[in-house]
Amino acid sequence: MFYMRGSLQRFGMVQAVLTAGAVLAAGTVAEAQVLVDAMKQAGTATVAIAATPPYAYLSPSNEARGYLIEVSDEVLKALGVPKLTAVITTWDAMIPGLQAKQYDFLPGGMNITAARCQVVAFTVPVTAQQDALYVKPGNPKKLQGYTSVAQMPGAQVAVLAGSSQENFALKSQIPSGQLVRVPDIQAGIAAVTGGRADAFIVGQFSVLDPGSKGVEVVVDTASPAVGIAFAFRKEDAATRDAFNERIIAMKADGALKKLYADKYGFNNWELLAKTNKVSDIAAGCI
Repeated sequence: MFYMRGSLQRFGMVQAVLTAGAVLAAGTVAEAQVLVDAMKQAGTATVAIAATPPYAYLSPSNEARGYLIEVSDEVLKALGVPKLTAVITTWDAMIPGLQAKQYDFLPGGMNITAARCQVVAFTVPVTAQQDALYVKPGNPKKLQGYTSVAQMPGAQVAVLAGSSQENFALKSQIPSGQLVRVPDIQAGIAAVTGGRADAFIVGQFSVLDPGSKGVEVVVDTASPAVGIAFAFRKEDAATRDAFNERIIAMKADGALKKLYADKYGFNNWELLAKTNKVSDIAAGCI
């Protein structure tokens, strides 16, 4: 009888643990569903992007386009949200707008950084790349990366205001006075072609068809890998997790590669294929 009673007690404990686990799982699903249901009810996800083709931009008819938009659309449709509506804003306004609940999430080309991980919940990376300098043809000042800029006091480089490139430039000992802060990609290219900057530093795939815009690209092979991910409010981490599940599935079934490498021509799929966690880009991020 003692043995049977102990067995029954242990069985009861196991059942309690299983029940608690089920409740927690249901709670996670319920938390994820709060934001998803709000987007469903609105009939759209309201998001903020910067004008960064080929990643995210608005077409002449004011429709969101680009690689990140297509990935977002695939995930949203899997969650039952029919479309997204994009608002153009600047990098430094994105997170404050997200925190103020002006947007549901941020799919618009935001790099993962340790500082940003403190205030937002990032998905797994959906791009992986290194930074590059966009320079005039022939690279008149022979700039090769952050280090060469830091070693050339007269060099002026354009960076997106509030971007990870601006932050890394300062960490690389490039004086603030050598930075030309611009609001978007087009302004960065114009700074170079117009002679206000010797280079524009941004991700290696951030300028579509650079030759047609009067610049050439020099990849900084010494720069750390950077990655773009979708950003959510911390309290919406469960929805972030739901996005992660779908992104990981797209990696596994080849759908992400078809967009990333085949359609948009990003030629470093091998790097993205092995970049599977936020911490692969920024140590300590979860």
